[in-house]
This record gives sequence, structure tokens and C-alpha cells, in this order.
Amino acid sequence: LQSIASADMDLNQLEAFLTAQTKKQGGITADQAAVIAKFWKNHRVKIHESLINQSRWDNVLKNMNWRVDLKSQSRHIDQINAPVAIVEMELGKNGQESEFLCLEFDEAKVSQMLKKLSEIEESMTLL
Repeated sequence: LQSIASADMDLNQLEAFLTAQTKKQGGITADQAAVIAKFWKNHRVKIHESLINQSRWDNVLKNMNWRVDLKSQSRHIDQINAPVAIVEMELGKNGQESEFLCLEFDEAKVSQMLKKLSEIEESMTLL
């Protein structure tokens, strides 16, 4: 089961894997393979979600909402009617109460954030 779960096998992979296990000396019987296949078909999603939740170190992004507003008040007159992006993120672990983080970005900060995200994407692509 550990091999099946870690590979998150689909039904074709599962069938091939179990067939190989039944043919292996000291392997499982055909009846055991049938029971394992039925168990995996019924519980695959729950097992996969459980493994993902166990492998997370910290909070995850559960939800994100955003909008663009115009500033109607400011200390500096030149900032009035300037567009700002409002981003609200819901962070937390499954089964625990969420935390909310609200951020405000002007046009320059949005551009800077997009540049950093592009750098992250490039780094991930290289890996």
C-alpha cells in the first residue's frame, strides 16, 4: 500500500503493479491483490489528501481574493485617485481556524511582485 500511495497510482498502474506482485516469489495472492485493489479504489482520494496534509510544513494558501480600488483619501494630494490593488489571503491548515492577511499594493509594488514571481517561475522551470 505504501508504494501504491506514494506513487498515487491510477487504475492501470495499480493493476500492473498488483499483477507483478502476484507473480513475484513470496508476493501476494490473487485474492489479496483483489482486496488491495478494491480498498485503493474506495479510499484513493482520502489517502492522497492525507499524505499531502502530512507533508506540509506550515500554513497553506486556502483562498485569495483581490480587487482594484481608487484612493479617495491620502496625506499626499498626488495619491488621490491612484489605483491600488487590495489582496486578501486566507492562510491556515486543514481542520484549524484560518488567518486572514490583507495587503495593499500600488502600481509600482504590483510590478515588483510580478517581477519576483517571474523569477521564481524561471527558477522552478530550470529545476
